[in-house]
Amino acid sequence: MLATKKKQAVIKKNQIHDKDTGSPEVQVAVLSVQIDLLAKHLKKHKKDNHSRRGLIKMVADRRTHLKYLERKSKPRYVALMKKMELA
Repeated sequence: MLATKKKQAVIKKNQIHDKDTGSPEVQVAVLSVQIDLLAKHLKKHKKDNHSRRGLIKMVADRRTHLKYLERKSKPRYVALMKKMELA
């Protein structure tokens, strides 16, 4: 689980304007942090299949947001990929 302060910091870093919490950039950033935390957890707890399922759902959700952003605004997609170092 992502702590509130850490989540707010990630949102603040990736938001487009001051009240932005739902743009694809913010959602991808938050999902990426959660994916990293869960991946570390799964390296330690290899048999935790319930968390593994959650990880797979998060990765699919992030991929969906990235496809949407690529379709709607290619420059924002490219900028996000460079910023998040996903490509």
